[in-house]
Amino acid sequence: MNDSPMFDRSERVRVLGTAHVSSTSVAAVKEQIEAFKPDIVAVELCASRHSALTSNRRLDKEGLLKVVKEGKAPLVMLQSLLAAEQRKMGLDEGEQPGAELLAAVQTAEEANLEVALIDRDIQTTLRRAWKRMKFFEKIKILWSLLGEEEDEEAPEVSQLLEDQDLLTSLMEELRTFSPGAGSVLIDERDAYLAGKISALEQNSDKRILAVVGAGHLKGIEAHLNQSTQPDSAQLEELEVLPKRGRFAKSIPWLIPLFVMGLIAYFVSQGDAVDLVELFTVWTAANAVFAALGCILARGHPLAILTAALASPITSLNPTLAAGWFAGYVQLKLREPTAEDLQNFLKMDSLGMFWSNRAGRVLMVTALTNLGSMAGAWVAAAGLLGGLGN
Repeated sequence: MNDSPMFDRSERVRVLGTAHVSSTSVAAVKEQIEAFKPDIVAVELCASRHSALTSNRRLDKEGLLKVVKEGKAPLVMLQSLLAAEQRKMGLDEGEQPGAELLAAVQTAEEANLEVALIDRDIQTTLRRAWKRMKFFEKIKILWSLLGEEEDEEAPEVSQLLEDQDLLTSLMEELRTFSPGAGSVLIDERDAYLAGKISALEQNSDKRILAVVGAGHLKGIEAHLNQSTQPDSAQLEELEVLPKRGRFAKSIPWLIPLFVMGLIAYFVSQGDAVDLVELFTVWTAANAVFAALGCILARGHPLAILTAALASPITSLNPTLAAGWFAGYVQLKLREPTAEDLQNFLKMDSLGMFWSNRAGRVLMVTALTNLGSMAGAWVAAAGLLGGLGN
């Protein structure tokens, strides 16, 4: 019998804890399906992750273009960095992250069992975590993810499965590092998973085997035992992104309004020299900084030119972004191959953001947007300073 951690919620509900990168966990899932004989196999997957695992496809050209158009490049980059960290352990175990969840789905389908997806959408989780993090916490986590050094004292996966106290302490380190992100990645997901398991239990009399990450096992058990799991209305609240306040929504429009106000002022004064100076400062600052961002991403020369031409215009319209145009040009001129798209989220080093064509499209999009933003603020500061002369 496998020693993977688990608990029985009742005679017909069992929750199995696994490591997402462990070959031992793959065996444990198959063993428990055979031994417990569930009617429903509930897995810690959302629809998008389920599709990615079962189709063995993480990204395609259409999806990459959609990421560029919707301004989701930074989010996908963060997700890929997190996946890369997990994958480093997976390679040591001979398994890819999610292998045990895929085994649960495949074994259930082979036995004609019902499969239930009980995790919150990964995009929602990442966005909620990012919004909860403070500025310096974001800098710290990006810095740690970008680091290439191996942690020599990192525990083995088997040790984590055997020692739940060690696993709990590692989870708590995340909460100490970033209380906001810890609340979303640990507490909210514990509650969400417990709520989904409870809903399955209440809505049928079938036997249920839930397969979840071992790090969530104690939290789920506590919610179920104390009946603190969220109901359907509370589950819906956990699926909603926090709304931006009025001030936050107004920030992207402050610079365009400032520039338009200056133009109106100079026109009313009939001062053609100042008006020419305004356009020169605005265009030069935006073009230079956007182009610099694209250069740092090692964009194609035409993508760099596109960034420089688009930034002075898009900075006056918060509904557009220079990075979208530069990223689109990069995508068309240096179109990722099928192998690039397949390998992108399997990256094992930061350098793949530049060496992989799919990664470079994201870098061009993100860094061009960052450069354009910086250029707009520099231009606004320069114009404001000029008013005092």
